[in-house]
Amino acid sequence: MSDTRHTPVLIIGSGPAGYTAAVYASRAMLKPILVQGIQPGGQLTITTDVENWPGDASVMGPDLMVRMEAHAKEMGTEIIGDHIMSLDLSKRPFTAKGDSGTVYTANAVILATGAQAKWLGLPSEEHFKGFGVSACATCDGFFYRGQEIVVIGGGNTAVEEALFLTNFASKVTLIHRRDSLRAEKIMQQRLFKNPKVEILWDHTVEEVVGSDEPRGVEGVRARHVETGAITEIPCKGFFVAIGHAPATELVSEQLDMHNGGYVKVEAGSTRTSVPGVFAAGDLTDHIYRQAVTSAGMGCMAALDAEKFLAEMAGEAPAEAGVYAVAPDAAE
Repeated sequence: MSDTRHTPVLIIGSGPAGYTAAVYASRAMLKPILVQGIQPGGQLTITTDVENWPGDASVMGPDLMVRMEAHAKEMGTEIIGDHIMSLDLSKRPFTAKGDSGTVYTANAVILATGAQAKWLGLPSEEHFKGFGVSACATCDGFFYRGQEIVVIGGGNTAVEEALFLTNFASKVTLIHRRDSLRAEKIMQQRLFKNPKVEILWDHTVEEVVGSDEPRGVEGVRARHVETGAITEIPCKGFFVAIGHAPATELVSEQLDMHNGGYVKVEAGSTRTSVPGVFAAGDLTDHIYRQAVTSAGMGCMAALDAEKFLAEMAGEAPAEAGVYAVAPDAAE
């Protein structure tokens, strides 16, 4: 028999948005439950140095998320290591089912499921995933000590991955389909100065090549976007860093979407098309996509949820931005 848990506020996701929402919801005495998901801590757990988090000139991504989780727990959030498999937003209380078999019901839901790495969609890429093809340099870079590595992409993620991989590789080739990078200028400068890095401009990867016994990557075939000329680049590791897609599978048929699959929220708020459901972080932000903006949206989502529950309970807010909600008022 499955266990059923009820909470005034269910937070799904455990990146900066989710943990910040948990801190604020806990301070409002809403007794939130936060379900961490498959990747507790989100994308920052696979990020090396974070240099744009206010108050820290440099902090390791996993360390920052450990601190955020501890803060949320200290405030009173119940954090559960489960993965939500389905979510019913058709009626309140909303119902979520976890992979553990636990059923969660809630009067308000904060979605903070973040984003997932995009792939090229090549059959050869799929064939060699886990055997030389990866989307996480911090996870797998260690395995390519002294080897040649190829990274594809042109944004901050690609440049960060390429720079990190120079700690292990003998050579890193960055392939980009344009003649200039989209990454921040300071990161580009570091990349251009690194003697281990070579950039192949105006190319796309057409195929990952390798052996099957044992299975492993041996190189990539890159095609020039204008001439069609093929260049073969030997490598033992191929890292895909072409961005991320919002993780909206749970709600794609239940909430309004825009801009290619991001959850749509009302301007200046985190309110979605379903009253009582709020969205924060990368699953709704197609513009900024920063840890600090995700955290800010997590704060907004908790305050929006607090106001919603207060109105449900027939209580007026004590003052702007602060809502006096009894711990179990919405239960």
